Amino acid sequence: MTELRFFDGAAVAAALPWDALIASIEEVVLAEGAFAPERTVHSVPVPGGDDGALLLKPGWVIGDVIAVKVVTFFPDNGALSLPTVNAGVVLFDGNTGVFLGACDGNELTTRRTAAASAVAAKRLARADARRLLVVGTGALSPMTARAHASVREYDEIVIWGRDANKAVAVAGELMLDGITVQVNEDLDDAVAQADTITCVTGSTSPLVKGALLRPGTHVDLIGAFTPQMRETDDDVVRRATVFVDTYDDGILAGDLAQPLESGLITTDDLASDLRGLVAGDHPGRTSDEEITMFKSAGFALEDVAAANLVFGT
Repeated sequence: MTELRFFDGAAVAAALPWDALIASIEEVVLAEGAFAPERTVHSVPVPGGDDGALLLKPGWVIGDVIAVKVVTFFPDNGALSLPTVNAGVVLFDGNTGVFLGACDGNELTTRRTAAASAVAAKRLARADARRLLVVGTGALSPMTARAHASVREYDEIVIWGRDANKAVAVAGELMLDGITVQVNEDLDDAVAQADTITCVTGSTSPLVKGALLRPGTHVDLIGAFTPQMRETDDDVVRRATVFVDTYDDGILAGDLAQPLESGLITTDDLASDLRGLVAGDHPGRTSDEEITMFKSAGFALEDVAAANLVFGT
């Protein structure tokens, strides 16, 4: 009988260094027999508070493994000093269906989400990008900074958050890695100076203004995953060549769902998904002046790639 294995957050972190995780994602999204069905999302009422959400995200590689991530999003948790997102990943043998075990999904999710953005940034951020702006101060903020810094040699990372104290805390954490970091409380000023911008917020109104983007800027959007959530305005979408992690899920987030609904863009304006970028079906950035945008809504094959490393399959 197969012995069940469980990996806590520390074990997951140790198993997912950036170079290995990025390579695993690139390998799995191209693997023959890799498949990720449409995610399901359920609303969960919370007495006296905003509704939570339950997401189920399965994915598998035929003849290898089946992974299912179960995620909760409870927007009021910040006031309780609890994570707004909580997750676990369960793994099954792809040949027999035998349950192999489970691992902490919070650490896995933050790392694989950040790594997926780095996979895209390898192909979309300018090779000479030197200033990275991180918009947001949650758990993904330092992770995303580290992931982006693993694929580009940034001279400086800038942190912006609605709460300046939280931004200072993120900057302090990154400084322990020997990274040059500063906090800018003026978001418009930070956007206008950035070469790469990564957004990791739960905002329901645009934060980044497209009119402020310099030619050649790469904009990475992670936080929004519902039609009501949005981190950028119409000008970003209008000016950028737009890429998504997956076509089906990418257009569900407000940064694309709203411009699609208004007719500003159509699905024909989406240049490529992550698989097409990795495969080379699309060349990625085509000039130093091009503004690029990558919208990530979460891709179950990224979870499969990370779980493979954690379990050593």
